[in-house]
Amino acid sequence: MDEIVEIVLAEDEPSLGQIIKESLETRNFKVHLAQNGETAYSLYKSITPKLLVLDVMMPKKDGFTLAKEIRLEDDTIPIIFLTAKSQTQDVVEGFTIGGNDYLKKPFSMEELIVRINNLLHRTKTQQSSESLIVGKYTFDFPKQLLTSDNEAYQLTHREAHLLFHLIKNKNQVLDRSMILKKLWGDDDFFNGRSMDVFITKLRKKLKQDDSIQIINVRGFGYKLVC
Repeated sequence: MDEIVEIVLAEDEPSLGQIIKESLETRNFKVHLAQNGETAYSLYKSITPKLLVLDVMMPKKDGFTLAKEIRLEDDTIPIIFLTAKSQTQDVVEGFTIGGNDYLKKPFSMEELIVRINNLLHRTKTQQSSESLIVGKYTFDFPKQLLTSDNEAYQLTHREAHLLFHLIKNKNQVLDRSMILKKLWGDDDFFNGRSMDVFITKLRKKLKQDDSIQIINVRGFGYKLVC
């Protein structure tokens, strides 16, 4: 028997939300339906779903704001945005804040189901891999161990988590405020200076590979280029 996958669906249009819920539940999903962002966040915290489907325009808390809050706690849970918006900047914002996919209304249920299954498969594949590769280095995140052909570094907890986020966002800007709140609890000046020190330490450990750079994107954050 296939595993039942729990999903949080946030959709403020009752009829559409019910249609999506019923369609997904015929495909072995258990759908927890919320009609606003606050309820969706409470469901996320209480049931630990495998995936989130979030309408962008919702009362109390919109989908983008909700996704930002969730990304401070969980970098891996797949997020699909549903929206009637068609402006390019809205799509870009959705991906920038951590969305994995973006579906414009109206859409077919078959397309939504295919996208959900693709994201779940991709997430399962990524989680089954114990190591991350960056240039000439292998990074075993659970063991906090960074190795190359002739060096091995045992990283501290914060070094390991910071490097993990940089690699996961490789060639993209890692938002400074977001990562400070996630790893340090606050994005104040002193924590910012502390993170700068950790970035310097990681640069030294990665210096054997000239193709790897951690770039300071002034006013935004850091980018690991490889």
